[in-house]
Amino acid sequence: MQPEAGEPQRPLAEPLNEEAPDAADLLRGVLQDERYEPGMIILDRQEVPLADDGLPAYVAEEAPTPLRGAYIYLSVIGFFCGTIVISALNLGASWSDPIVKIPVLIGALPLFIAMGEAGLRIARSVPAWWPINRGRALFRAGWVLTIATLALILALAVRAALFA
Repeated sequence: MQPEAGEPQRPLAEPLNEEAPDAADLLRGVLQDERYEPGMIILDRQEVPLADDGLPAYVAEEAPTPLRGAYIYLSVIGFFCGTIVISALNLGASWSDPIVKIPVLIGALPLFIAMGEAGLRIARSVPAWWPINRGRALFRAGWVLTIATLALILALAVRAALFA
């Protein structure tokens, strides 16, 4: 059936016999990095382009912390145990009950390690940001202080659970 005059032509329902381009060929041109040379290790810590204000979006981390890949898993253990403890305390359990003591003891160590890891990474960024943007450096210093305060609160909670 032919379209009438003035009616838009509809595409054919049958696919053409052309072969679709390979996705790897399409991406190869897009993902080429002129800095790459054969045999070179590709790092995720490449230089960042400057923002509109002329400042970098972040400062590259030169010495990653040792537990960088385990940070999320450590945090999950700590927060899961913390959820159990807070729920038990809200439902009327006391600090001396096993439903409070056991999760506190299990979750405190991974959470301390995760907080130490985060504090170390943020503390390392303070001197890196200081010559570039002091406001960002002071903001990060405030976060280091916040993490230290939260670690103190966690230590007091562990003490309360142990000596209750």
